[in-house]
Amino acid sequence: MLKGRLVRLAAVGEADLPAMVAWHADGDFLRQLDAAAAYPRSETQLRERFLAPPGRESYFFALRALDDSRLVGYAGLVGILWNQGTAWLELAIAPAEQGKGEGQDALGAVLDFAFGELNLRRVQLTVFGYNARAIALYEKVGFQREGSFREFLLRDGRAHDMLLYGMLRREWAP
Repeated sequence: MLKGRLVRLAAVGEADLPAMVAWHADGDFLRQLDAAAAYPRSETQLRERFLAPPGRESYFFALRALDDSRLVGYAGLVGILWNQGTAWLELAIAPAEQGKGEGQDALGAVLDFAFGELNLRRVQLTVFGYNARAIALYEKVGFQREGSFREFLLRDGRAHDMLLYGMLRREWAP
């Protein structure tokens, strides 16, 4: 259940933090994830986010390669509204691991968990209009574009849309 062909979902551990700190020191990486100003995150900040006792509103996973257990990224289901059966998806692939198919595989495992184990009925996400690789990935696995927040993000003097995507359980075909 918690694995695909290339990656498995695992608990985030202390040993993962140095790699995650390095990713969160990379401005290009940060600009794909967050509309907030891109600034380095400390180990303490990441520990509080990823190693805090799990709440009923979020699940975080380390994404590990099946062949050698190296950390290739992380994923989360956050902001879960149990009464509505909905959650927000977060997905981050390490810069050195992008383009190898691990993101698509991880996304499938996370959606299997969301729809099969948590019994959610909807998973949604936002992505910046300039992140063509992520948009292609989300559409390839079946996410539907539902709208946009026009000129939501201002980066390097240019305005960019933030796009809203969603998937319903009945649309998921693992």
